[in-house]
Amino acid sequence: MGLRDLLFPPRCAFCGRLSGLKAGEICPDCREKLRPYLEGDRHSEGEFFEDCVSPLRYGGIVRKSFHRFKFGGRRGYRITYARLMAPVIREEYEGEYDLLSWVPVNTLRRWKRGYDQTELLAKALGEELGIKPVPLLKKIRNTPAQSSLQGEAERRANALGAYRALHSLHGERVLLIDDVVTSGSTLGECSRMLLMAGAESVLCAALARGGGKKT
Repeated sequence: MGLRDLLFPPRCAFCGRLSGLKAGEICPDCREKLRPYLEGDRHSEGEFFEDCVSPLRYGGIVRKSFHRFKFGGRRGYRITYARLMAPVIREEYEGEYDLLSWVPVNTLRRWKRGYDQTELLAKALGEELGIKPVPLLKKIRNTPAQSSLQGEAERRANALGAYRALHSLHGERVLLIDDVVTSGSTLGECSRMLLMAGAESVLCAALARGGGKKT
């Protein structure tokens, strides 16, 4: 056990308890409770991106865990999440992307939280997948959270024009990471910007997705 583990002992990402685990491990009780949230039909299509995969459905212990990660400073959860996502990405997308990137939060939210949770997730995934994530997008409008809006049309309007590509792409295939997806409007708008910047294609992956067939 290293010094960091002694000072900040790992916790199970889904119950938050100290349980003598190594970093990234899930306690036996939560492994059993997680079964109903494992996504069987993990594929979905969207506007401007070819496909999105996610290992989990959003709700219950997944939702509580994610809120601690996003709002409660539990940055270490990124290791657990990445280890859940990486096998799905390898199975579904091996050899189908050149660049790994993420959907960024705006500067104000990053400053208030002290971190961008999706960037942390992408970096942990990069370690699992053996590829270094690169920033390809910037959020240029401070929009309401998509989860606070009702209906696909409202979410699409909220995301429209909220992002821009940081530089030109030259036919690269992008794997874009988000944390939780519902309507897919944010992923669609980010994918549109990447395609306009010259990307050949965009695939997406997220930790979990909300209700309905579409992400």
